[in-house]
This record gives sequence, C-alpha cells and structure tokens, in this order.
Amino acid sequence: MILQSTPAGHPPDPAAAETLVLGLETSCDETAAAVVARDAAGRGRILSNVVLSQIEAHAAFGGVVPEVAARAHVEAIDGVVRAALAEAGVGLAAMDAVAATAGPGLIGGVLVGLTTAKALAFASGKPLIAVNHLEGHALTARLTDGAAFPYLLLLVSGGHTQIVRVDGVGRYRRIGTTIDDALGEAFDKTAKLLGLGYPGGPAVERAAAAGDPARFALPRPMFGRKEPDFSFSGLKTAVRLEAQAAAPLGPTDVADLCAAFQAAVADVVADRVGRALAAFWADTAGETAGPTGPLLVVAGGVAANRAIAARLRTLVAAAGARLIVPPPVLCTDNGAMIAWAGAERLALGLVDGLDAPARARWPLDGDTAPVVGHGRLGAKV
Repeated sequence: MILQSTPAGHPPDPAAAETLVLGLETSCDETAAAVVARDAAGRGRILSNVVLSQIEAHAAFGGVVPEVAARAHVEAIDGVVRAALAEAGVGLAAMDAVAATAGPGLIGGVLVGLTTAKALAFASGKPLIAVNHLEGHALTARLTDGAAFPYLLLLVSGGHTQIVRVDGVGRYRRIGTTIDDALGEAFDKTAKLLGLGYPGGPAVERAAAAGDPARFALPRPMFGRKEPDFSFSGLKTAVRLEAQAAAPLGPTDVADLCAAFQAAVADVVADRVGRALAAFWADTAGETAGPTGPLLVVAGGVAANRAIAARLRTLVAAAGARLIVPPPVLCTDNGAMIAWAGAERLALGLVDGLDAPARARWPLDGDTAPVVGHGRLGAKV
C-alpha cells in the first residue's frame, strides 16, 4: 500500500531561488521517493513523499527477509519514483540533483535504490549524491523545524540506537550507542516472543496500554553508568524468563509483560539521554545553541512510542532543554529525509561520482574510535 505524506516544511519565499532534489530510499523494507525544495536561506519544504511499505510481505516471517525486500524494491522503484514526481508536479529535468541512500542497510535493497539513482542522474545529466541513511535521520529536524547546529540526536530504530552530536552537515560525533541490540530490534523480538506479530513496536505499545508495569521486575541495563551507552540483550532475556515462569500466558500476562518491558526501556532511555544531554550542554554552552538551551532531536521509528516520548519530554523540561520530534512519517524510513540530506550536501558542493559504492556498513562518524560491542563494530552502525 502506498502511503503519501502531507507536504511539510516552510512556505516558499517567492524571492528566493530553490533547488529541487529527488531522493530515493531503499535500505530496508520501504521503497520510497520524494522531491524536496531548499532555498538559499536553508529553508526546506516537501513537494512529495511517497512510501511503499513491505510490512505485509514480511509479516509471515516475523521480520524483514533481505531477499524478499530486494525483489520488492526492484518491482516497485520505478512506479514509486514516477508517483513522487507526479505528486510534486515536476519532471526529472527540473531536478538539480538526484540523491539516494548508499548505506548502511540491507545491501540488496541499497543497490536497487542507488543503481536507479545513478541511472536517473546519468540520463538527465544531474549530479548524484550518495547519502548516508543515518545522515538523513540526523538532518530531518532542519527540514521540519529549521534546527540550528549544534544539537544532540537520539536515533532509535530497528537497526540503530545511537546518541550523536550534530555539529554540521557531515560533522558528527557519536557519544553513545548500543553495545548489543538496537532498541527497535528489542521491541520486535519481544513482540515475537509474546506472539504479537510484526512490526513489534506498535504491537508491544498497544498491549502495554492495558498492562501493569509493576507486576514483573525487569532490569534496567546500563542505568546510572557514566558513559551514555545502551544494552538491551539482557532485558530481552529477562522478558523471556518471566514469560516462561508465567506460562501458559493469557492476555493479562502478555499485557503486563509488555507494560513492564516498555517501562524499563523508557527508564533506560531517559537515564542514558539525560547523561548525554548534560555533557552536551556543558560542551556547547557558549555556542549557537547555548543561549536558548540545548536541543535534543529524536528520530527513528521508535520515536513514535508515546511512553518513551513522554519520558523524554519530562527530561528536557527538567533540564531546560528543547525537544524536536519530526512527524512519524518523517521519523521512519522515507525519501524526503534522503532528498533533504542531498539538498544540504548539494548546497555545500558535496556531490558524488557514478562510481559511488553501496555499503552495508557505513558509520556516520567514521573517525570515532571503535570499542567492543555490536553497536560500534557491527553492520547496523
């Protein structure tokens, strides 16, 4: 099913020339394309944003199957691009550049989108911009809210859980990450364990709404540690052990386990982000963001979880900080964030050749010294 977002961003300034960028996103299980405009003052607006979800194709497997995803991207990409251009009311010739996710992600899917973008760029004579998927998430708040550098980014999704300092386009420093599972992955595996289906995040949240979070005593991994890193593997194991002890599970048991899991996650996220935010504010007090308080941006599919969002709102209010959470359709994978990252890079003259590689692994902050743990060394960074 194709889902189209409502065009968003700042209204156009008739006196300001705009650049138009077509963006393609195929890193996981959404085939997406969008057209975004950016004016000389750095203000952006979305002319179209078309997303074709593959949830139904993967639901029977309880998660994304890379080969199924890649084939679906091949079948859908041309139609999705045509729909994005038609919704924007422009043709390929009107674009100033073509951008596509070049990684990180499932390599088969990444190849589909990047190869399509290369063909479009070559045929139209437009520049190609190979975008890091994580940079798309990192810069979305500048499209939706005009966020000024520097700011702190919490990226929480099925494949990524990171806290990143964003100092500018291409200037990122990761200060916290998961040492094992991503948070979205933990939600999905908990949902699968409890028979709630895929995708797991929304299913766990729905079940948790009717549950008692105090019934099961679950751990808060990494809580209170100085380094703002995350760990969710032990929490998943604790849920499994509690489920086994309470078997056979009825609806009330499942709801209580989900509520306890979600409460534990919210506690951990608030604690980890709170430590990172305090350090960020100390570092940036004299910079652009200083006079108005530190800015926290949250992106990724898990940002839609209301319990986590509520804890973060309480956290930033107590810290005198500001919070930006883009609309859900722009937090999950989408073409608009890739087109916008492309527009930001184009404004700085950062374009790529047609030999730009597809990458399964592509850390946003390649200069950060690696440490032991999946979150810093694994494919999901």
